[in-house]
Amino acid sequence: MKLLRIGAPGAEKPVALIGDDRYVDLSDVVTDFDEVFFGSGGLDRIAPIVAERAAAGGQPLGGQRIGAPIARPHQIICVGLNYSDHAAETGQAVPAEPILFTKSPNTLVGPNDDVRIPRGSTKPDWEVELGIVIGKRTSYLDSVEQARDHIAGWVLVNDVSERAFQMERGGQWLKGKSSETFNPAGPWLATQDEVEDVVDLGMWLDINDVRRQTGSTSTMIFDPFFIVHYISQFMVLEPGDLINTGTPPGVGMGLSPQVWLQAGDVMTLGIDGLGAQRQNVIAPR
Repeated sequence: MKLLRIGAPGAEKPVALIGDDRYVDLSDVVTDFDEVFFGSGGLDRIAPIVAERAAAGGQPLGGQRIGAPIARPHQIICVGLNYSDHAAETGQAVPAEPILFTKSPNTLVGPNDDVRIPRGSTKPDWEVELGIVIGKRTSYLDSVEQARDHIAGWVLVNDVSERAFQMERGGQWLKGKSSETFNPAGPWLATQDEVEDVVDLGMWLDINDVRRQTGSTSTMIFDPFFIVHYISQFMVLEPGDLINTGTPPGVGMGLSPQVWLQAGDVMTLGIDGLGAQRQNVIAPR
């Protein structure tokens, strides 16, 4: 299944995508794609409903706004330097274990919503990433293989970053990752059965129609199943939590000369099977 949330910010309704541009409404059977939904076996519950309603043809998506495909999670956990070639472009060593940091959950926005440059920003940057959505409460998993049963699905994310805040202001990376609008997600959540091989997905990102990132999840240092198992040894993951798994090379910080986002720029990005995003970059408040 491909799950979407459509409608105005704060008033999105849960639907399932059928075909390229049609959907079936699930708002009469599902309150939202949130912790309660994922934690109560919601994916299994709606599967026959989606199939039955899809047979009737659904409704056209048209120009409706698409929100993030999950409601605001308890936490967004990020993995840093998870592509060896990205580590090299930033001049940092390939990590022996996943580098973990958090990102404020209220950064989550829709895939085509504006991205706002924060006040005082001098080095805003882009990062196309694969996101993992947790499907059930996860703690102290016994094996990497067990992680498969704890994943609801996959989502395209843009882990927008402010490098001066992140690298030059001391402390943890959180402050360079958590400005408002810094985590566009979607357009849809693809359940695991929709993706044949999650560690062989092409990734790309353009700035103003200039290709900046080209990569594949096949070059991850730590794959998604390892990541979920690893994180479960340190914290409890709740249903609906989001994990951003790192980015391939081509970020603005790694270019020579370095390139930073400016108001008026347009970011477009995508991952095979997970759709595409488009964000306008706008000035600070």
